[in-house]
Amino acid sequence: MVPKIIKTTTETGVVHFAVNGLSEKDWHLVKEMSERYPSIVPNFGLHPWFITERTPNWLKTLRGFLESTPAAAVGEIGLDKGSFGRKIDFADQVDVCRQQLQLAKELERPASIHCVRAFGDLLDLLKSAGPVPAGFILHSYLGSAEMVPEFAKLGAYFSFSGFLMSMKESKAKKMLKSIPKDRILLETDAPEALPKLSNPDSLYLIEKEASSADGTSSGGINDGNPSEKSPEEDKGNEQQAEEIHNHPANIHHVLSYVASLLELTKEELAEISFANASRLFSYEGSKVLQEV
Repeated sequence: MVPKIIKTTTETGVVHFAVNGLSEKDWHLVKEMSERYPSIVPNFGLHPWFITERTPNWLKTLRGFLESTPAAAVGEIGLDKGSFGRKIDFADQVDVCRQQLQLAKELERPASIHCVRAFGDLLDLLKSAGPVPAGFILHSYLGSAEMVPEFAKLGAYFSFSGFLMSMKESKAKKMLKSIPKDRILLETDAPEALPKLSNPDSLYLIEKEASSADGTSSGGINDGNPSEKSPEEDKGNEQQAEEIHNHPANIHHVLSYVASLLELTKEELAEISFANASRLFSYEGSKVLQEV
């Protein structure tokens, strides 16, 4: 499915895909995708849901993937106190996340951070860990407007997916308008976060039975307990029970929605988000920098 997905999406104007690894079991798949497809920007990280599966040498292995892949960023890492994450020792989550942030700092790579119901804890961790020179992404951000300035001071970029459509519109608008324009990013979080549209016929879709379940296609992951989740804080996985997966080409629907809340044209926001993404992913060795 990957060649078809990439072809369809690039034909809509997408240039690069940031693809996140989640655990030691899929880092090699992300690396293989990156080597095969010039449009794939690889990310290697240990997601909080999978820290209990890590091997004793996980950090050494992660370092090896990052050092042997100059184009790679760090991710997906983070903290989770949601319906699934709360089953995993939180102190262990913090320790694993801290070590990966340190690695990102040392290698001067940006990091993609997953955060569910733990924004205060994440802020404390980032403050104690010190600045991340290459910056970091708060992916599928659904936190409050009040926390934006503190994260922004530490170098955060705020990325928005179809999950934003689950947030009350007035709250989403307040939060978006609190974010500096040079820190706004857009994503699909495919295969999750299918945008909620009044006309769903305009969506690009991936048939579930034909798609990969390894979670590496666009950095998304599945949670088996969507009914326990808060749609705003926990980015509930309503796609679990559906027969379809989100498609990366639906980035255009996210663009339209965010632009409407910010009272910008789609063209204006596309230019802003593209410039921000290009800047963030222009570290030494990156595929984006090679094309500038």
